[in-house]
Amino acid sequence: MRLYLYLIFHINFVFTLAAQTGLVPESDSLYREDQFYVSVTYNSLINMPINVSQNSFSPGLHLGFVRDFPLNKRRNIALALGLGYSYNSYNQNIRISESNPSIYTIIDNSNYSKNSFSQHFLELPFEFRWRTSSTESYKFWRIYTGFKLGYIVGSKSVFEDGSESINIKNLTDLNRLQYGITMSIGYNTWNGFIYYGLNPVFNEVSTTDFQPINISTLKIGLIFYIL
Repeated sequence: MRLYLYLIFHINFVFTLAAQTGLVPESDSLYREDQFYVSVTYNSLINMPINVSQNSFSPGLHLGFVRDFPLNKRRNIALALGLGYSYNSYNQNIRISESNPSIYTIIDNSNYSKNSFSQHFLELPFEFRWRTSSTESYKFWRIYTGFKLGYIVGSKSVFEDGSESINIKNLTDLNRLQYGITMSIGYNTWNGFIYYGLNPVFNEVSTTDFQPINISTLKIGLIFYIL
């Protein structure tokens, strides 16, 4: 975490200094990078209890719109604020049963055919942006760092083992408000994306063997910006 913040600070400092000292050409263009975005990620759980593991692919789909607010004359340094939607699924071996309160049981990976929980978010992304764009070219390098706030508007847990099927909607133990830091970096169409969650997915719950479930999320994938 400290390394991530260290890198963000120094990247932003170098790029701001380059713009101010004339190492990159200035432009009096009035364009801005208002953009739609679509991102596909692999969702990883971190800080998992002992004997808890993920299995199969845990996907995430994120889309929305960001408004660009340039900060300098060349307009390659900017802030951005947006609104988006996010779907996230996690395949793992904690069976969730009952509700109000839910019961969390760690099970063997071979004892079920499906076990996952999913979340639907409304999100507010906020970004500090650096890019090499101009009015003449839309193929450019970009590094966007930021913060994303998400509010859960729907959730579901599914367990199936051939003889039993458990479906629970709107899990009450989830933290409805989740947030984390983000970074996207790339050239032209292809951009890598990372999200590191800063607060736990669940709100003060434990497994049946008395292990706290303090898991948070790490999402890694690709993001595409559409003008």
